[in-house]
Amino acid sequence: MTAIATARRADLIGSAYMVCAMAFFAVEDAFIKAAATTLPLGQILIIFGVGGAAVFALRARRMGQPLFVPDVLSRPMRIRVLFEITGRLFYGLAIALIPLSAATVILQATPLVVVAGAALLFGETVGWRRWTAIFIGLIGVVIIIRPGTDGFSALSLLAVIGMAGFAGRDLASRAAPLTVSTTLLGFYGFSALVIAGALYTVWDGFALRAVTAPTALWLAGTIAAGVVAYSCLMRAMRTGDVSAVTPFRYSRLLFGIALGVVLFGERPDAATWIGSGLIVLAGLFIMWRGKGA
Repeated sequence: MTAIATARRADLIGSAYMVCAMAFFAVEDAFIKAAATTLPLGQILIIFGVGGAAVFALRARRMGQPLFVPDVLSRPMRIRVLFEITGRLFYGLAIALIPLSAATVILQATPLVVVAGAALLFGETVGWRRWTAIFIGLIGVVIIIRPGTDGFSALSLLAVIGMAGFAGRDLASRAAPLTVSTTLLGFYGFSALVIAGALYTVWDGFALRAVTAPTALWLAGTIAAGVVAYSCLMRAMRTGDVSAVTPFRYSRLLFGIALGVVLFGERPDAATWIGSGLIVLAGLFIMWRGKGA
């Protein structure tokens, strides 16, 4: 009984961290979208990455942690960096080029992919009912994207690729050696963001612009929200079971749509609402069924 109570407590704490992370990630997205109206994405990612990495570097120094430990070069960490770059770059493009609410909704398929990955890679038990829920949730993504119809936009695929990158990042975080602290995960995660921004800047032809005062405030808000969100996410992925904690990522949908409507005047269409409903219901079902169902 003690072991069960401890596991449930860990799942509860991990879930709370996940909801907190999603709220701050939604705020981060809104700041990035606002900054993208005046700055190229590559420049935003570089500034965001440098600022976030600096915060985590200072935190590591205050805690007496070195910025490099041998396990930083482990295979899970190398894979994590690659997925981090992919997720950040493509999702950044998505929130800059398509409605924030649409990008946020597509991103909510991440928990479904992570639960599937946890079963395939870590041997966590996922029964046929939860596999069915995963499939239904992915159908929701297809409904939102609407391939083969007049409403289809190839730009929405940017959000799909970003979602896959974040799912891989989260799974790799779970597999990362425990000697690599949450602070170090944050430092290297934001360092990967700098790489992503630099790659896009080269591809974009080094298009850089002067940073205005309002944009500087947006970028400062992005860094602050990103650091808090990243810290909470890493703690969430290291507390409790992946299959129990991850479904709470759907809460980002609520925060993201609300910010899109209030700040950017977006009006999600029927297909977006239907797809969102399928994704959320699939996530809730997975959470409710628990292990092995």
